[in-house]
Amino acid sequence: MNALDTTLSLLAAAVLGVVAFRMLQLPPILGYLVVGILIGPFGLRFAEDSAVTHEMAEFGVVFLMFSIGLEFSLSKLMSMRKAVFGLGMAQVAVTIAASFALGALASAWLPRYFQIGWEAAFALGGALAMSSTAIVSKMLTERLELESLHGRQIISVLLFQDLAVVPLLILVPALATHSKDVVQTLAWASGKAVLVLLLLLVVGQRIMRTWFTIVVRRRSQELFMLNLLFITLGAAWLTEKAGLSMALGAFVAGMLISETEFRHQVEEDIKPFRDVLLGLFFITIGMLLNWRLVWDHLWLVILLFIGPMLLKLVLITGLARAFGSSVSVALRTGLALAQAGEFGFVLLNQAGDLQLIDPQLLQLILASMVLSMLTSPFILAKSDAIVMKFSANEWMMQSLALTQIAARTMTSKKHVIIAGFGRSGQSLARLLEEEKIDYHALDLDPDRVHEAQTAGANVSYGDAARRESLMAAGIHRAAALVVTYTSTASALKVLHFVNEINPALPVIVRSHDDVDLEKLRAAGATEVVPELMEGSLMLASHALVMLGIPLRRVVHRVQAARDARYESLRGFFRGASDVADSPEAMQIRLHTIVLNERANAIGKMLGELQLTEIGADVHTVRRGRVRQEHHDSMLLQAGDIVVVRGTSEAVARAEQRLLK
Repeated sequence: MNALDTTLSLLAAAVLGVVAFRMLQLPPILGYLVVGILIGPFGLRFAEDSAVTHEMAEFGVVFLMFSIGLEFSLSKLMSMRKAVFGLGMAQVAVTIAASFALGALASAWLPRYFQIGWEAAFALGGALAMSSTAIVSKMLTERLELESLHGRQIISVLLFQDLAVVPLLILVPALATHSKDVVQTLAWASGKAVLVLLLLLVVGQRIMRTWFTIVVRRRSQELFMLNLLFITLGAAWLTEKAGLSMALGAFVAGMLISETEFRHQVEEDIKPFRDVLLGLFFITIGMLLNWRLVWDHLWLVILLFIGPMLLKLVLITGLARAFGSSVSVALRTGLALAQAGEFGFVLLNQAGDLQLIDPQLLQLILASMVLSMLTSPFILAKSDAIVMKFSANEWMMQSLALTQIAARTMTSKKHVIIAGFGRSGQSLARLLEEEKIDYHALDLDPDRVHEAQTAGANVSYGDAARRESLMAAGIHRAAALVVTYTSTASALKVLHFVNEINPALPVIVRSHDDVDLEKLRAAGATEVVPELMEGSLMLASHALVMLGIPLRRVVHRVQAARDARYESLRGFFRGASDVADSPEAMQIRLHTIVLNERANAIGKMLGELQLTEIGADVHTVRRGRVRQEHHDSMLLQAGDIVVVRGTSEAVARAEQRLLK
């Protein structure tokens, strides 16, 4: 196969694999690994393990390290220095030390399968110490746990692991020389690294900002992109020529750009290259896996899969406890970081190329690492149940938190539950306070909750996507629930519990755009507010005013756009002066009516009730958890929830006609 055949095979397989794993709601990285196994030389043989694929894969690692360099910030590092350089450094050091001990034991007990020198043990320890940044950060984001105590600790350890890759990529090749004078070899490698890094950091720091300013002033996106690729690959070439890793040069280049004002633009521009090439890297890793050999030694693969994961779980949990974490936080940290990581494959691949590890043993270790990454999302999804089972105080802590929420909302009735107390949640809370409406907010950022409580806000630490938190917040007595963050997955969980506990409760959901609009509506959202649409409406209104269009006409334009988009707001926006002059009774509103077993409307068709004749119309009919397509011939049943729209007087008449 030529280069074009190989590239097309990899791209086609990557597309199909990512689509399949996205549909299963699993990380794409696992799709790449499985695809590599299927199409590789030990599978269907659609692609070859050639020099072309290895070069493409190496570029994926280069761009990944460049992205990590972009995220490297001294201020960020200093704010988390205790967790990063304390727990993170201890985790990597202890894991490598444990690898030395296990390598010696394995060589003594199973000499037929394991003959591991100390150089190989060091490389394997470095690979074992790595965890998957891609999988863990994605899962923490989806579970809204990035700002939790264990979330911050996990991210800190991942950050040190990413930094530790740089010296490990230098040390492993130095150890592979098998020189008698190891100290001299390491000193020479370190000297070259320091010299190149000083050249890049000292000279590069001075010219980077100036050079980027010159390029940006040319106002050419094409030139900006070319310059970015040139700097990234140029730095990688420089370190490679010095006998170091290409990834090291890319990391330094990213770190230099992170100190300039062009960092965010660079991050967006480089992302497509990074994701595509990194995907190809994981496909090549999958292609290395000889599944027939794995099947013949399945018991060893399972041993290598379970053993290292349990080892990392125990080590990380114990270290987290030693650094002052509670049992539950330490156990959550260990569960999240127990799997293998992207850079583990990089180090393992490097060790294999340098012939530090026997090829057969390399296959078995590779298989076990793939298995650990495949199971990681499921372990993280069940982490709450695992922690509750093994941590006696976790149940007490959660019960205490729920009790505190319940105590704060015990006297509240017709209050608003705010899910998320970020900017949007705090703005809503201030408006509710001005209108003398009670509210209670739930948020997962402990620092934010503490500061807000100190300032007198009605907010508690809790996850609105949990049934127990909603119950404690008084969902049975609430007047409305507002989801103020833009996580569709979490919003769907909230809507599921609302439909189960209090299906008549109006729920307003914030979303980023209209992509998940119908999904959220079908799940029971009374209204979905896409922030992109609201931003575009405000932008358009300001532009029209600046162009001399009368303010009244602009207001009516915006109101018409909102009327077309938000069903529940139709009739509210009749112009600022109209609303001010009209009596409250004439304002259009929504009202929810639950049909009990004695309701007058049961067994009747919707059209028979002639609600339009009294000035009301039906906005929504929900039956169980499903929003129904309502029409005049629809027969109403006990338990149906009818949402009517009209003036206060019309709504009152409609309620009487439906119930009595």
